[in-house]
Amino acid sequence: MRAAFWLGFRLASRGQTGPASGWFSRAKRLLQRDGEDCVERGYLLIPVIEENLAEGNFDSAMQEAKAAADIGERFQDADLLSTALHLQGRAHLRKGSVAAGLALLDEAMVAVIEGELSPIMTGLIYCSVIEACHDIYALDRAREWTSALAAWCSAQPQIVAFTGSCLAHRAEMMQLAGAWGDAIAEAGRACERYLDGFDPQPPAPAFYQRAETHRLKGDLDAAEEDYRRASQFGHEPQPGLALLRLAQGRKDAAAASMRRVMGTTTDCLQRARLLPAYVEISIAAGELVEAKQACGELEEIAEVFESAVLRAMADQARGAVSLADGDTGAALVALRRAFAVWNAIEAPYEAARVRVQIGLACRAQGDGDGAELEFAAATAVFSRLGAHPDLRGMEELVARPRAKSHGLSQRELQVLRLLATGKTNKAIADELFLSERTIERHVSNIFIKLDLSSRAAATAWAYQHVLV
Repeated sequence: MRAAFWLGFRLASRGQTGPASGWFSRAKRLLQRDGEDCVERGYLLIPVIEENLAEGNFDSAMQEAKAAADIGERFQDADLLSTALHLQGRAHLRKGSVAAGLALLDEAMVAVIEGELSPIMTGLIYCSVIEACHDIYALDRAREWTSALAAWCSAQPQIVAFTGSCLAHRAEMMQLAGAWGDAIAEAGRACERYLDGFDPQPPAPAFYQRAETHRLKGDLDAAEEDYRRASQFGHEPQPGLALLRLAQGRKDAAAASMRRVMGTTTDCLQRARLLPAYVEISIAAGELVEAKQACGELEEIAEVFESAVLRAMADQARGAVSLADGDTGAALVALRRAFAVWNAIEAPYEAARVRVQIGLACRAQGDGDGAELEFAAATAVFSRLGAHPDLRGMEELVARPRAKSHGLSQRELQVLRLLATGKTNKAIADELFLSERTIERHVSNIFIKLDLSSRAAATAWAYQHVLV
């Protein structure tokens, strides 16, 4: 029975669902024939739990995982007990019970770290826990377990199946920490292992992750090629490909791609991965209403999952939206919260991007010294990382004159930003939930205060003073 389970499990991990189901059914038939209480009953619950997790039946997954854990404890089988505990934890996480879920993952990992499990279960639980932490943005734990896995793999060179299974996540952790060259190399190892025939499953996430790092470095052709390879192997290339289009100046294409993928994605954690890019692209395309809606959704998800990183993503989005909306005070509050988190988890690129936005808010308030300090700090990080697109953006930004309100109110600044994107008075009124007559009055005030004679001149002024 145990052999039948492992044959089924191995086939399932290779994507051979039919043969795997056959071996699981044979094991169940043998159990029913013998009718005895044995530990194998717990092992045969594992594929049932995995199926429930995949289908979103989290309550059922928790119940089955608890039953498997009870069997593992009764028969003193450390492999089954730890596997069941971590699956129970994953179900809690997906339901939004983050504290309870992480506690169960940590308990399962005690046996892993202490070397109490078989090599195959050690590798499986390592990879599964890292993925679970990654999914709910518990990046501090994901980084810790990724480092521990790397050390374990180094000591277990014969366990070939596991030395490549988490390379894409390791590459992402390296990128987050600012080791971009290592991230590209690590993702490349996963790609090469598949192309050389070592790994049975296409490493679509590794191609996507390598594309992300190429994009940040400004290697846009290499990024496009890897996004396409990821897509060929079944991985959704968004939001990375849309951000690539934005970097190429193709705002409409970027916005259309994001609307398409947002319209077909229902899982809230998957939507959380898309929403920051959706906010950024919507603002760039002048669609502030869409940006606000996306930001609000991201804030709701962060509230449910109680993740510091999700909260930082939401605060960064809120800061960008508030900045585009002319509310620099609210922008600074949200952006400084986001910066504190990115800085604490040692994510230099994300922290630097927030500092650019903080600098823009300072500049809009007339605090030139504050803006220059933020821009200088961000530029130093971009230079060290090799973030060439961001460096070019900083050169253009610093070369522009400091933004001054010239006596415009916050609402008038808000109207001017929307006017500069080409919106009519009616469209601006609809977006701000004001009457068209009120907008006409604000536009007239803008022309008088800035001594301008046309909408074209107002648009040029907005661009010259870094308001758009």
